[in-house]
Amino acid sequence: MASSVLEATRAAHEDLERLDRLVVRELQRDPANARDRLFQSHRVHHMLDLVISTSDKLVEIYEDKDGARKDEISTHLTAPVQSDIFPKYYERLKEIRDYHRRNHSARFISETDDYEELLKEEPAIEFTGEEAFGRYLDLHELYNEFINSKFGSLMEYSAYVGTFAQTEKISHSLKATRQYKEYLEHILEYLTSFMYRTEPLQDIDKIFTKLQSEFEEQWANGEVPGWENKGTGKKSESQESAVDLDYYNTVEELVELGPEKLKEALTARALKGGGTVQQRAKRLFLLKHTPLEQLDRKHFAKGDDLKKEIALVEVKMKRLCEILDEVSPYSFYVFAMTCAFNHPFQHG
Repeated sequence: MASSVLEATRAAHEDLERLDRLVVRELQRDPANARDRLFQSHRVHHMLDLVISTSDKLVEIYEDKDGARKDEISTHLTAPVQSDIFPKYYERLKEIRDYHRRNHSARFISETDDYEELLKEEPAIEFTGEEAFGRYLDLHELYNEFINSKFGSLMEYSAYVGTFAQTEKISHSLKATRQYKEYLEHILEYLTSFMYRTEPLQDIDKIFTKLQSEFEEQWANGEVPGWENKGTGKKSESQESAVDLDYYNTVEELVELGPEKLKEALTARALKGGGTVQQRAKRLFLLKHTPLEQLDRKHFAKGDDLKKEIALVEVKMKRLCEILDEVSPYSFYVFAMTCAFNHPFQHG
């Protein structure tokens, strides 16, 4: 078809209307069981993906960056002179028929029958045998990683399943390592995958975006659970008493404190404690007029950045655990019991 932008626009709007009706129709149906509920969620997720992709096409059409839509409107919808009315009409009719003939195979969701198929499909969802089609977590690999690490400890698998999210039980001296961070990232990766497979309608990206915004504020105030006063925010009374900057007006006055006292004051605030006594004094004096949370990151000790990264992964991991426990309460712990005692359990 020489010019089919308007026809493509019309077809896309029809597709959106059909998809909207299908989503409502599917959500109005009560699933017969847990498997049916899971299939329903994935079908709705698939249809919403189609809505998004179709909407993106419409946005592109209306943006009309190449001017094709404007040209077509100008060519076909401006009022022709009387003698051109019928030739223009039949020319347009022929173009529409040619377009549909050539694009018949591509219009898979333009016919009612094809839409009905969306309601009948059984999505292919991969689960391990231990996950029991999304009812339980399979943490065996993570368990082996934990018990063979420096920060881990020997315990039964059943105990690990019930406590893996309780990261506050691990001392900070053992947690502030690359190995622990990688372990946490493996947990987060698995839980995210499990969420996508079992709760496809959850917007994990949106959850993490909101969570990270809250985390930044909490970290700046030293209020992240399990990491209070461990970051770049509020200082404990002992930290504040190390050096009270209200009593110092120049770098030279701070130099008189000596290198060790300056290092103590800097490290108490998670700042770099190295360098000459003059460099240490200058670094500390920056806080005289700049809040700690607004200070350039280059002044902070590298270990603090690692702690912040670890704390954020912990917060994300715990949030996913909360969501999973809300939709499938006690599944973590019940599965541990089924592994330990081989006792069957059916969770609805």
